Amino acid sequence: MLKKRKWMYMLCVIIIVLLTSVYFNRQVLASVGFDWFVQDRIEAGLKDSYKPVEGREPTPAPTDAPKPEKEDPYSILLLGVDQRTSETGRSDTMLYTVVRPQDGNILMISIPRDMYVELVGKDRSDKINAAYAYGGAGMAMDTVEKFLNSPVNHYATINFQGFRDVIDTLGGISLPITEDIVNKDPLHEHFVIKANQDSYDGNDALNFVRYREDAGGDLSRTERQHEFLHAMIDKATNLKQWSKIPTLIGILGDNFSTDIPPEKLVDLAQSMLQQSNRNLYSHTMLGNGHRLVEGGPWYYFADEDDLAEVETMIQSWLDADTPAASLILPSEYASEQKEVQGPPSPDASAATGTE
Repeated sequence: MLKKRKWMYMLCVIIIVLLTSVYFNRQVLASVGFDWFVQDRIEAGLKDSYKPVEGREPTPAPTDAPKPEKEDPYSILLLGVDQRTSETGRSDTMLYTVVRPQDGNILMISIPRDMYVELVGKDRSDKINAAYAYGGAGMAMDTVEKFLNSPVNHYATINFQGFRDVIDTLGGISLPITEDIVNKDPLHEHFVIKANQDSYDGNDALNFVRYREDAGGDLSRTERQHEFLHAMIDKATNLKQWSKIPTLIGILGDNFSTDIPPEKLVDLAQSMLQQSNRNLYSHTMLGNGHRLVEGGPWYYFADEDDLAEVETMIQSWLDADTPAASLILPSEYASEQKEVQGPPSPDASAATGTE
């Protein structure tokens, strides 16, 4: 049976939920003297999640260095890991993400887990998701850098249990499901999501974003993932129970690892949340699949033209001097610009109670 896969944006969603709930309760928290305390609690809760990669440790800035007026774009490799007990697991979701704090734009390149690439450090080629199993985050970063010919500044991993627990702690979310969703292919995990529920729990939400048996394939799955992200942002925007924040921190800490120091992670997330205009663009890499030998493993091979376009696009996004209006967008957005907007301003949220 194929493993669970392709539940995009999980890391971003959890960080957005956590930081948005803090941000939109700033006045309440400050009124009781907790504003500074909660940020310290977040950083303390994420302390054990900080796991730098040997040889890739970030160089700390001098303590007396002035804070830059704007953060430069950076790339982060998001890895969704199907990890059970103490095993390392494979990276069933792999997203090369470019974040531009100065203009609020985010680019996510989804790399199919079966992509046939050179595994840096193993002196052979295999499915790209094997890199994490063989060499952890370090080998995954090195392999993606070589494959995309683009730098990987940071990594972050999260596992399925963290996804479910966050949704359940929030009391579930609303999803636009008007007909039952049934996953029944013999090679896939079987599940049914009942339509028209007032709220969906973590297990249903996970199944919603990784459902893969409709005619639309990856395009339909990407649309569902955008719908899920909207639902999570809306939930976070209207979350008034700030007492849940420590629980969310605990969930994140137990299921999340990154080479971004906690204080830096909080600063970056807050800078994104405070942007008045945040757009998220996504692209799934194109290619074709076949076996190298009869009876052997099935691999996915990158379309060379698409790979070259992705490399050029990433260069555009990582260049701090590229104006937002001049960013190269994925081809999916050429005729109709699709956007994932962040939560509204605090005043608008308070007035309407909606996104």
